[in-house]
Amino acid sequence: MLNRIFLTAVLVTAAAAQSQTPAYTVPKAPTDLKAGSITYEEVAYPFPVSYLRMTLYGQDVNMAYMDVPAAGKPNGHTVVLFHGMNFGGFYFAGPIEALRNAGYRVIVPDQIGYGRSSKPVIPYNFHDMAFNSRSILQSLGISKAYIVGHSMGGMLAARFASSYPEITEKLVIYNPIGLTDARWDSHWQRADDAYKALLAQSHDEVFADAYNTIRRYFATSPWKPEFEEFARIMYAPSLSSDWPRYAMVRTLLRQMLYFDPVVYDWAHIKAKTLVLGGDKDGPNFPEQAKHIVDTIPGAQLDLIPGAGHVPHIEVPEVFNRELLKFLNQ
Repeated sequence: MLNRIFLTAVLVTAAAAQSQTPAYTVPKAPTDLKAGSITYEEVAYPFPVSYLRMTLYGQDVNMAYMDVPAAGKPNGHTVVLFHGMNFGGFYFAGPIEALRNAGYRVIVPDQIGYGRSSKPVIPYNFHDMAFNSRSILQSLGISKAYIVGHSMGGMLAARFASSYPEITEKLVIYNPIGLTDARWDSHWQRADDAYKALLAQSHDEVFADAYNTIRRYFATSPWKPEFEEFARIMYAPSLSSDWPRYAMVRTLLRQMLYFDPVVYDWAHIKAKTLVLGGDKDGPNFPEQAKHIVDTIPGAQLDLIPGAGHVPHIEVPEVFNRELLKFLNQ
């Protein structure tokens, strides 16, 4: 099945997937869930959302973002948070609160194709995402920022820092995926073939893929009901009449991981860099994270013991402490 193929590819790249049969029962698709908007209108965001109007490939689109001021006295710095592949800015509530309480202004974009941003059918790539993110900063009069990217956002953060060194004051690559050039790990699959297979999936299959993804992300933590909510958010748009469009967007976004690697960007990063992540994000993550550190000049490594792919939710106190320690240096 297509979505399973793509999600497996994403998770293997993230070193978070496990090849063995899950040691849990995958539930059937929920029947109490209403169709979700493909622009996540029913998903709660921790702070007000604004939009930047732009044109991409001849299409007028809206790019959503949160612009959160410092709580109390500002320290004069701005932090930009880049979300992961299966999320939007909504899951950064904890880090936003920690950063704003430390005096930072926090900008959290939803990349085009994600969250509350538009879902155009276009050729997605990290160059466009970096350019669009810079456009948001320019529209807000921000000339320098600390860049923090989680998972797929870690790939984007690397592209942003290597493309815009004059803007990037510091860089945090947090539990990144894309740790190898995927073109040499698997064969290319045409978008049309992948798209048709995704549309052929049953509701139970679509939900199972979402559920398994989230279970693997939180494999080191006791399972909590709030974790399943992420799977429900991922699944809800498949009940919408806009699902065929969104399914194509998801297909194109996952292809991006294959044809737009960032492993060659690392050596060109000039900003002071921290590679941060849970040391249980798959058996090879510590080794691969060290490779990033060895490639980026002067980078440092900080592995959080016992944490998996999303430490800012699994062990928020530890994650926030380590993030702020680096940014405050």
